[in-house]
Amino acid sequence: MSDIYLETLIDADIHHVFDLARDIDLHQKSTSRSNEKAIAGRTSGLIEKNETVTWRAKHLGVYQTLTTKIISMEKPHQFTDIMLKGAFKSMRHQHMFRDVEGKTLMTDRFEFESPFGIIGKLLNRIYLTHYLKTFLLERNELIKTIAEESEMRD
Repeated sequence: MSDIYLETLIDADIHHVFDLARDIDLHQKSTSRSNEKAIAGRTSGLIEKNETVTWRAKHLGVYQTLTTKIISMEKPHQFTDIMLKGAFKSMRHQHMFRDVEGKTLMTDRFEFESPFGIIGKLLNRIYLTHYLKTFLLERNELIKTIAEESEMRD
């Protein structure tokens, strides 16, 4: 099992950051490089507990689909999604939010396991972990930018 842990400090209200992190439309903007689109389940707006979304995106030169489900949510402190169908053997993404002196510490814990045994583990180590970390960092940067710009306008 591979594990990516990221912390992003955002100068914005925890409720606003929480909602941006579960916004399907914003996610699609942050993943425009892979042409990621929500094609089934919740396809726009804010995803809620027990809802699913199926994504179609081009990763590693191949179009793939991935269906995830929000299995837990405690507004505005955390939500967790897991893969129901997709290319991974397993995937779990915990999104955690904590107020730190009026700012929001957004934490991602992304755990995944590739199929294909030892070959999958080697792929994770050589390429996939870095690829997915970059993918998450780009998403988090957009959330941070939008949240902080909104705070400045208020």
